[in-house]
Amino acid sequence: MSGTITTIPQPGAVAPDFTLPAGDGATVSLAGLRGKTVLLYFYPKDDTPGCTTEACSFRDAWGELQARGVVVLGVSRDDVKSHQKFAAKYSLPFPLLADEGGAVAQRYGVWVEKSMYGKTYMTMARTSFLILPDGTIGHVWEKVSPDGHAAEVLAWLDAHPRG
Repeated sequence: MSGTITTIPQPGAVAPDFTLPAGDGATVSLAGLRGKTVLLYFYPKDDTPGCTTEACSFRDAWGELQARGVVVLGVSRDDVKSHQKFAAKYSLPFPLLADEGGAVAQRYGVWVEKSMYGKTYMTMARTSFLILPDGTIGHVWEKVSPDGHAAEVLAWLDAHPRG
């Protein structure tokens, strides 16, 4: 995967379609979820502190998200086996999708270059997309803080009841 910069699709744009394997053995395609509201959240790595905090916040808000008709999908470059372990360890009730080659992250503009201690590297930017039933993007959360992100999503949904 090269360091090609792709811009993040903005509200009103059609969400880029994808088909990815999930940790539960299913294959998930965005086109197959048309008619549903989808929260697609990208995160860097399974079972790391921030990613665990974020995933567990969605787990804890699962009932409220389901009551609002939201399908939650987590995406990272980890493989299916890693997703299975992560989901089992923290009892995550939603699918984690394996974007091993990073193609979906690239299409969503969340495969980015960062630097730490003078070294640059490519990583997944913690970004969430609310995709409306018609397949367009309703809202984008960039530079997400793992703490309280689920509450942030619920607050946005409450403020925009029709998406």
